[in-house]
Amino acid sequence: MVQRQRTEEAESEETPLDLSHLRRETRTALELAVVALAPSNLIDRLAAVAGLLEAIVELPSNSAPVLALVPDLSKRARSALSDWNAWQAGHLAKSEA
Repeated sequence: MVQRQRTEEAESEETPLDLSHLRRETRTALELAVVALAPSNLIDRLAAVAGLLEAIVELPSNSAPVLALVPDLSKRARSALSDWNAWQAGHLAKSEA
């Protein structure tokens, strides 16, 4: 339980570098998802978090919008990336068969 709490706290305290990496990763995943013709709901989720991350990067890290949005946005982005990775792995496995 203590480990889970530490993990949740670490996720809620994203550094500007963490957000930059997450932004780049979601942008890349979005581009790949579009080219791979991934399901539209997955593309939409990636697009939403990529766009919000783009906007947040331009704001001061201690601004009210950043502080309010980052915890949930980080979770949404990681969830969308996880779903993208799972879809991509399944899609690649089908094409190799």
